[in-house]
Amino acid sequence: MIDKTFVFGHQKPDTDSIASAISMANLRNELGENAECFRLGNLNKETSFALKSFGVEEPSLLEEVEEKSNVIMVDSNEFAQSVKGIENANIKMVVDHHRINLQTNDPLYYVAEPVGCTSTIIYKLYKQNDVEITPKMAGIMLSAIISDTLLFKSPTCTEEDKKIAQKLADIAGVDMYEYGQNLLKAGTDISDLSANEVINVDCKPFEGNGCNFKISQINSADVDDVFTRQEELETAIQNDIKENNLGLYVFVVTDILNANSKVIALGEKADVVEKAFGVELDNNTAMLEGVVSRKKQVLPKILENI
Repeated sequence: MIDKTFVFGHQKPDTDSIASAISMANLRNELGENAECFRLGNLNKETSFALKSFGVEEPSLLEEVEEKSNVIMVDSNEFAQSVKGIENANIKMVVDHHRINLQTNDPLYYVAEPVGCTSTIIYKLYKQNDVEITPKMAGIMLSAIISDTLLFKSPTCTEEDKKIAQKLADIAGVDMYEYGQNLLKAGTDISDLSANEVINVDCKPFEGNGCNFKISQINSADVDDVFTRQEELETAIQNDIKENNLGLYVFVVTDILNANSKVIALGEKADVVEKAFGVELDNNTAMLEGVVSRKKQVLPKILENI
C-alpha cells in the first residue's frame, strides 16, 4: 500500500493556500502518487465563492499530522503557520513564493519563485510534467492568482502571473476581469463576522529581533465602513496581544478599488509602524498610500524597523 501524502497550505487559509493544495494534490495523483489535499482552517468567503464557481469540493480539515507522515507544503514554509506535528513529519516537497524560513533534517524537493502566487508555480509544474489542466483546476488556480495579486494591482504581481492567469482563464472559459472583480467583491463582506473573526480572516504570526508580532489583512470595497467597528476590532486585537504575548499587532484593511491600505497598529512596539512607513498614528490608525501587499510591502518594512 502506498503511503498517503498530505498536501496543505497555511493556517487561516486564503484562496491561494486552498487552491494550491487542491491543484498540487491533483497533480501528484495524476503522477501516480496517493495524495490528498487538506485545509488548516475555515474557508473565507472569497475562497468559498471560487470553489462554488468551478464546482470544486472543499478540502477536509486537518488538525494534526502523525510523526513521519508524508507531507507537501504549499504557499507556506513556516512551521509557526502550519499544522500541529509538522516538526516531526516527513516533508517531501515545498512549493512556495514567500521568504524561506525552514530547516529540515533531510533533503527535500523545494520549489520557490518570486512570483505573485503559488498557483503560478504549480501551473508550470503541470506543464513540466505534461499533465493536463482541467477547467476546474484552471478555475481555482486562476482564482488564486487574482486573489494574491488583487487582480494584478499588487506589487507582488509579475508578468508571469498575468500571462499564466490568461492561459488559465482560457482553459476555465471565463472572462478574467469580470470574474476577478466578482471574486474579490465576494470576499469583502464582513457584516456577519464577529470582530475576532474579522481579524482572523487572514492573520499570520511572525518574529523579528526577539519580538513576536502578527499582521492581519482583509480586503474591502469600503474601508470607512470597516472602521466604524474600530472599537470592537481593537478589543479583539488587544485580547490577542495579551493571550499570545505579542509586541505588535498590525491590522491592515486594503482598499481593492484604490490600491491603498489603512491600518490599526497596537502593542508596545506600535511606533515601529510610524518608523517603517513615515507616518504618524492617529487614534492608532494610519493611511498607507499605495500599500497593498503584506508580503512585499508591510512585512519587510516592519522587519527592518522592529
